[in-house]
Amino acid sequence: MHRFYLAPDEWDPAALTLTGGEAHHARDVLRLKAGDKLVVFNGRGREVTAEIVDLARDGVRLRKLTETETPPLRCRVSLGQAIPKGKNMDLIVQKAVELGAAKICPLVSARTVVDLGEKEARAKQAKWQTVAIEAAKQCGQNWLPEVQPPRTIKDFFAQLSAFDLQLIGSLQPGALHPKKILAEFSAEHRRAPETVLMLVGPEGDFTPAELGLARSHGCRPITLGPIILRVETAAIYCLSVLSYELFGPQ
Repeated sequence: MHRFYLAPDEWDPAALTLTGGEAHHARDVLRLKAGDKLVVFNGRGREVTAEIVDLARDGVRLRKLTETETPPLRCRVSLGQAIPKGKNMDLIVQKAVELGAAKICPLVSARTVVDLGEKEARAKQAKWQTVAIEAAKQCGQNWLPEVQPPRTIKDFFAQLSAFDLQLIGSLQPGALHPKKILAEFSAEHRRAPETVLMLVGPEGDFTPAELGLARSHGCRPITLGPIILRVETAAIYCLSVLSYELFGPQ
């Protein structure tokens, strides 16, 4: 069945109505009819299988058939991603949703080639949030990650919340394999981390000063292997490793 997103502040299982772009997609693109069934989710774990009862111009009204709740993943992983050039950030956001990221934090680093003013930053944030919604609809993810506004590395760390574990991809000597760091954490705390920050740099990596700033805030450098990865590959690699290690059964 087709999946549609309804924001949490519009979520009322007793009176579900698709409006705006979602209503247009159901009514005018997919040409669904009264009696057709679809799935609606709110990005906070709730999902309803519903039947269309009316396709008015002001909204597509639904009748709830069944409702389920998906528990969140065992670990909340936040991806701090230096914004790459071109459309690669769209791909990274899409794959981050598929790999279970709880939050996506676009970063403007010294080597970021994208120049964003306040207006452009807001537009990019809205675009990437839409990419996240579409990815969640496609892959069946009922927990929608928040895409934060783009920020500089300095501003990001100035507003950093607490994490159980903070990691940063690094090409510098001495970086450890993530499996080793996770094993050390489990041995010390007798549990797996429940919140993880994963920082991935731009083309050319973070500068030594940025890496030093990250380390001063508790980020531990990890190696991504002997082969230099493209930015989008590095993000997918890191999230895949964390997904494998942290999202499975205890």
